[in-house]
Amino acid sequence: MIEKLNGLLKRFEEINALLCTNEVASDIEKYTSLMKELKRLEPIVSKFREYLAAEKSYNEARELLDEGGLDKDFREMVSQELNASKELKAKCEDELKVLLLPRDPNDDRNVIVEIRGGAGGEESTLFAGDLFRMYSMYAESKGFKIEIMNLNETELGGIKEISFMINGDGAYSRFKFESGVHRVQRVPETESGGRIHTSTVTVAVLPEAQEVEFELDPADLVFEVYRASGAGGQKVNKTSSAVRVIHVPTGTVVECQVERSQYQNKDRAVELLRSRLYNEECRKQQDAIDGERRSQVGTGDRSERIRTYNYPQGRVTDHRIGLTLYKLDAVLNGDLDEIIDALITADTAKKLNDEIE
Repeated sequence: MIEKLNGLLKRFEEINALLCTNEVASDIEKYTSLMKELKRLEPIVSKFREYLAAEKSYNEARELLDEGGLDKDFREMVSQELNASKELKAKCEDELKVLLLPRDPNDDRNVIVEIRGGAGGEESTLFAGDLFRMYSMYAESKGFKIEIMNLNETELGGIKEISFMINGDGAYSRFKFESGVHRVQRVPETESGGRIHTSTVTVAVLPEAQEVEFELDPADLVFEVYRASGAGGQKVNKTSSAVRVIHVPTGTVVECQVERSQYQNKDRAVELLRSRLYNEECRKQQDAIDGERRSQVGTGDRSERIRTYNYPQGRVTDHRIGLTLYKLDAVLNGDLDEIIDALITADTAKKLNDEIE
């Protein structure tokens, strides 16, 4: 581990030197790439330097004690320094093990989130709207920007399906654990008998794919244009501006109708298609490594859920890590950090365990 850390420290100092050269300063692409690498290395290097300082302090204290000839008070002070340095060194070692874990290469990317109503009819679409609001408020709290790519609403104000881009450094790292079935238990506004209904909404989280990483052959794409649909009134276009793109080899279909321009909808549809196909390719590669097939959202059945939002009890439960919080209102208003941080911690612990095994 120390050999690897020394190599990273050397690379960190090398990048700092390169950033001061005219050659790099005049090349925006190169400069941006090096700055991203520097930002990724900075916490590792900082912790490693803290480790080296603790190790130096420990060795100096050890040498003094081994030499002998110290008076009682000074010897006690050196012993305390020895123990403190030893504890700090061990603490830094543990933190460095976490920092050196393989990073998800998609963590720094923008993210595309797709929300669809599942089981539960109109109540499901209404909760899909609640989830979109929740994610929008959370993204805003992080300084991320949201762009709606496709939206299909219902007459009662629910959302049948919505696709939106979240732009921001590290967006995928904060949203990637949201993929799956979200279950809601509440009394619908349309329920006169006061009975609690259970409905589901599926959420898929896709890292944004760059064109250079996943090229689409134009010959594989079929484009169709049609009039945008919606809940009525001004939401329905009188011109054929909505675009549907079909990827013939896989049968993947993407629609976009949020822009007034057919060309803008076409660009957004292709962007969404590329990210879906890229995500599918990544999933296949992961399946090959794990030896098992994984699905992001399952069928949307009530029994397949990652999280439950229980309105009568004001409770949110994430079933993957057994976390229950009694602050439903705060969560639905975008206060997701406690849940997301706990999921990241659990994922990190699993990776550490896998490294040991």
